[in-house]
Amino acid sequence: MISYKELGLVNSREMFSRAVKGGYAIPAFNFNNMEQLQAIIKAASETKSPVILQVSKGARSYANETLLRYLAQGAVAYAKELGCKAPEIVLHLDHGDSFETCKSCIDSGFSSVMIDGSHLPYDENVALTKKVVEYAHQFDVTVEGELGVLAGVEDDVVAEVSHYTKPEEVIDFVTKTGCDSLAISIGTSHGAYKFTPEQCTRDPKTGLLVPPPLAFDILDAIMEKLPGFPIVLHGASSVPQEYVKIINENGGKLPDAVGIPEEQLRKASASAVCKINIDSDSRLAFTAAVRKVFTETPGEFDPRKYCGPARSLMEELYKHKIVNVLGSDGKLAEV
Repeated sequence: MISYKELGLVNSREMFSRAVKGGYAIPAFNFNNMEQLQAIIKAASETKSPVILQVSKGARSYANETLLRYLAQGAVAYAKELGCKAPEIVLHLDHGDSFETCKSCIDSGFSSVMIDGSHLPYDENVALTKKVVEYAHQFDVTVEGELGVLAGVEDDVVAEVSHYTKPEEVIDFVTKTGCDSLAISIGTSHGAYKFTPEQCTRDPKTGLLVPPPLAFDILDAIMEKLPGFPIVLHGASSVPQEYVKIINENGGKLPDAVGIPEEQLRKASASAVCKINIDSDSRLAFTAAVRKVFTETPGEFDPRKYCGPARSLMEELYKHKIVNVLGSDGKLAEV
């Protein structure tokens, strides 16, 4: 058993409490490799923002759980090296699919876990989430549960149809499970193709798809039922069209990729939504930078020469999200 506190990490409880009261959201950035991690820590440190490092079950397997633990510990040391005296970094399991997966992460130094029982019948979701909470809270690890189903694809999480969270269920779910935060479904979705063309309108000037608005009426109803309770949005990448354009101009094929407009995420951040998950945007930034290098210098084979520009573009993206979308800059407890 390795405590996250030994690694210099924190759980999400205090940062969520401050975010709800302050009307901003904590960035939850998924990472799969060293360049993503470097960019996240540099962006968070330079903007003085708390940050959640998210790892899916697939990413944990890809990275190796032992190496991942040391990467998290190194992230804290790197943040301090960059001048952040008291970094607030959470290592969080994204979309844990079983009690065993969550337990393994808690035992290996994660400070927060998500148990995703949203695909199960309601009573089974409650029972599974409660079991994870009871284990996690013994070690002061925070737990995120989920009600409602997001459409789209993200690693091992696949759903063809979304189901909005039912506001009438949230009080019962939170009370029975004891979870620390709740992921809800109000129209966000996983991946770079968050909506079909049929669900969107098309801008006559640009030809780009315009997605439907998020269901803020459902969010408002949930906040009324659970005043001050930390709410989480998954699948909240904006799919920046400048990255899509670079990818497509350099041999890629991402027709009609579309995400969540940033103005809607800014509105959500000002509410009880205190954690917003972003994954696809950084994948797009990384891919755009790498494709551009390969097109412009096809003889390049030094990974530093294409991963370096990718890291820089992701850092730029993360800073933009922190400052201009989520509003978490300057929100460390000790700036």
